[in-house]
Amino acid sequence: MKIGFVSLGCSKNLVDSENIIGLFDDPHFEYESDLKECDVILINTCGFILSAKEEAIDTILEIAEYKKDRLKKLIVCGCFVQRYFEECKEEFPEVDLFIRIDDYKNIKSILEGLFGHEMPYGYMEHRKLVNNVHCAYLKIAEGCNNRCAFCAIPLIRGKYRSRELESLVEEAKELKRQGVKELNVVAQDSTYYGRDLYHKAMLPELLRRLDEIGFDWVRILYIYPDEITDELIDTIKASRSVLPYFDMPIQSGSDKVLKSMGRRDTAEGIRDAVRRIREKIPEAVFRTTVIAGFPGESTEDFEETLELAKEIRFDSLGAFTFSKEEGTKAGDEMEDDVPEEEKNRRYDALMSAQQQIVDEKLENCIGKIFRVLVERHEELFDRYVGRSYMSAPDGIDGVVYIRADDLNIGDLVNVKITGKEGYDLYGVIEETI
Repeated sequence: MKIGFVSLGCSKNLVDSENIIGLFDDPHFEYESDLKECDVILINTCGFILSAKEEAIDTILEIAEYKKDRLKKLIVCGCFVQRYFEECKEEFPEVDLFIRIDDYKNIKSILEGLFGHEMPYGYMEHRKLVNNVHCAYLKIAEGCNNRCAFCAIPLIRGKYRSRELESLVEEAKELKRQGVKELNVVAQDSTYYGRDLYHKAMLPELLRRLDEIGFDWVRILYIYPDEITDELIDTIKASRSVLPYFDMPIQSGSDKVLKSMGRRDTAEGIRDAVRRIREKIPEAVFRTTVIAGFPGESTEDFEETLELAKEIRFDSLGAFTFSKEEGTKAGDEMEDDVPEEEKNRRYDALMSAQQQIVDEKLENCIGKIFRVLVERHEELFDRYVGRSYMSAPDGIDGVVYIRADDLNIGDLVNVKITGKEGYDLYGVIEETI
């Protein structure tokens, strides 16, 4: 029986998908990348914001059409199902099985009931990487304790629950045995790791343990400025493999707006975190996200955000216009009082300023040599595409285009930068590592 998977949403959802895929690693099933050739398809959905919900609905409806031909079973799980379980059962009769996140602990028996035979593994017992095995995510916690006014994650995923340190180390070792070169540490708030389970921040200790395993790169995603301690900075600086990459969503540069958002940060706290990092790690890169037009954001508030972005000079900045999200404080209790036209103006101002910053930063890269992880080959343009330490694997940051002969996907190579365009760099091989 051929089985295919569609994983929507964030990297944390991808880890869930890989754990579910592992359940099917037995002679009854054969993984198939061409969905039109599958007997069974599982869709892992996202339900975080409106566009994600629309994508989930469109994907379910599109794949349900395959049941007219070969497809026998359609299974849907993930955040969208968790949030709208009863509505899903009513609106999508084409789906054979909906699985809530809360039911992952029982997913083995649920699937056995659907297929009528024993599954060899349970959830998180046999994670299977199906894409680029040189790069993987390590999800260190589930849920979130932050109560940001705009975010539905606690509603969907529940309270923050750290995984045990030793289980993470063992999973990381297994990923290393599978050939993973870049390990990306993820959670809704990675800096909070361990506080619920060990009653203290354990991210530095986890990073020290991961550094001992021998990955080429270890990257941390989703860290909060107020949780960036000197111990964390020193740990990253002293490590062999942990990259000086700080994915730090600030959302606003106005103290008034930050307080209204339910954030613990202040503009000065954000500045202080960046200052302490750059003093010890001059080569550090910073990524952030900003919301334009949050309820109550005045023109002056926005100008504070814009000035902070210009002052810090983030290497990567993603801006989003505010939209009401049901179940959140901002969605249910706050007036969406910034006109759409003004939201878009603020968005454009942020992205215009950021493009100028990126232009200047990438210009300074020309002539320098960077270590680059090769990810794919573009036959049409006869070039390879990779990433330096400055770019995460989620497609948000820029890439490096490489002119070279006969590289292998997963190679780490030295690339001399010869040019730039937009958010991307161009280069040629100096030496294979």
